[in-house]
Amino acid sequence: MKRLFVAIKIHPSETYISVFKQISSSLHHERIKWVEPENMHLTLKFLGETDEKKIPDINLALQQAVAVSVPFSLKISNTGIFGSRYDPKVIWFGIEKHQELEKLAQNIFGGLQLCGWQPDRQNFVPHLTIGRIKEINDKPLFQKIISHYHTTEIQEEKVSEIVLYESILKREGPQYIAVSRFMLQL
Repeated sequence: MKRLFVAIKIHPSETYISVFKQISSSLHHERIKWVEPENMHLTLKFLGETDEKKIPDINLALQQAVAVSVPFSLKISNTGIFGSRYDPKVIWFGIEKHQELEKLAQNIFGGLQLCGWQPDRQNFVPHLTIGRIKEINDKPLFQKIISHYHTTEIQEEKVSEIVLYESILKREGPQYIAVSRFMLQL
C-alpha cells in the first residue's frame, strides 16, 4: 500500500518565501505546523492508502486527463484560513480561478471515479496549505496578522505537468516522492 495524491508542484519564488517567512515569524508564538516551501504543492486529488496494483489504472486516468489539457499559469495570491475565526484549522495561500485548472481537475476527478475513487463531498477549492493550526492563544493578533496578508499577490506558477506522489509520513514531516509525472499535452 502507498499513500498517494495527485498534485501540481509549486516552485516558491522569492516573494513566496518572503511572505511565508513574514507570516510564520509573526506567528512563531502560536502552535502551527508549517509546510516547508520545498514541499509546496497544489493537491488536485488525495487518494489515500492505495494498493500498488491500482497504480497502472491511476496512471492511465491521469494520462487521459492531461491529453486534453494545455499548459497554463496559476496566480497565487491572498491569504486566508479554513475553519472559523474562532477556531481556525488551516492557513492557506489562494489560487485565483482559472478555467484550465478547473477543466484539468474535473478530467482528473472523472478519470479517477472510473477507477473507483468517489468524488469529494466538498467542492474543489484550489489553495496551498502553508500551515496547520494546532492551537492559537492570541486570536485577535492572529486575525490581524492574517488579514494584513489577505490581498497579497504572491507569485505566478507556470503549470506544464501534474505529479502522482507518494506521501511517507515521518516524525520530522512528510516526504513526497514522485511516482509518475504527466506533461500537459495540447
